[in-house]
Amino acid sequence: MIFAQIFDMISVGIVVIDKELNVEKWNRWMETHSKIASENIIGHSIFEHFPQLETKWFIRSCKSVFAFGNFLFFSQKLHGYIFPFMNSFTFCTEFSCMQQNASMGPLRDENNQINHLYIMVNDVTEIASYEKKLIEINTRDPLTEVYNRRFLSNRLQEEIERFKRYGRPFSIILQDIDHFKKINDTYGHICGDFILKKFAHLNSERLRSVDIYTRYGGEEFCCILPETRLESAYKLAEDLRVTIEKQLFEFEGNKFNITMSQGAVEITLGVSNAEQLLKSADELLYEAKNTGRNKIAARITEM
Repeated sequence: MIFAQIFDMISVGIVVIDKELNVEKWNRWMETHSKIASENIIGHSIFEHFPQLETKWFIRSCKSVFAFGNFLFFSQKLHGYIFPFMNSFTFCTEFSCMQQNASMGPLRDENNQINHLYIMVNDVTEIASYEKKLIEINTRDPLTEVYNRRFLSNRLQEEIERFKRYGRPFSIILQDIDHFKKINDTYGHICGDFILKKFAHLNSERLRSVDIYTRYGGEEFCCILPETRLESAYKLAEDLRVTIEKQLFEFEGNKFNITMSQGAVEITLGVSNAEQLLKSADELLYEAKNTGRNKIAARITEM
């Protein structure tokens, strides 16, 4: 009697399944979040109401518990969720479904035989949302909302290691807004911030979903372009250059145009770390600035 009350009062989902994967127990937490009453699911296959569970990994996991008495854990970071329940936290808008940690284990009878297993489900949506926001804070530039330099260095090193292992090319474009100090001196730093935000938006919206756009520092930005040869990177840089050149910027009644200089490089086997690649792109960037600005300097890196 007492255990039955605890079974239904506990704020964790509990499901008991037999060897045929039919549901034998379905506590009140599961009823509340699934909108399925226990009398409508007990005695039925778990797949009848949750066909998406009829996968190799889930069936294999159940067989492992019944055969060997294993205890298994399904992390939200890997799976997201086991049961597709609605996210009840309205402020966690990044998740449409409840994020769950779940565990599975054997239930032994008086003869020490495993004829049932349990699944326990924990709602970790709020925690997952908080962790995601922390990651965003640590990897995003607060002004422009594009990725920051720390993220750039880490991601660039990942691309270099991928290139070394699989030989997949990639290029980067380093950008610098021409005469940005003059903009700050003439119109003020608030205007300068406005320029940086709009500049970042105009560039990032023209990139592919697989590309990475970051703020390198000050008025410098960097594009990481996976699976991209130098010729394609140069064409993209020219497209971005024209986009910025043609854009009319308006701030508090002032209208003006800006330009940018760019250095584009493609990875080669001689590059071993992110600093080398960025140094090469930076040298090309200043070559573009020193030879007239509003242009692109490009080459395949040679270290």
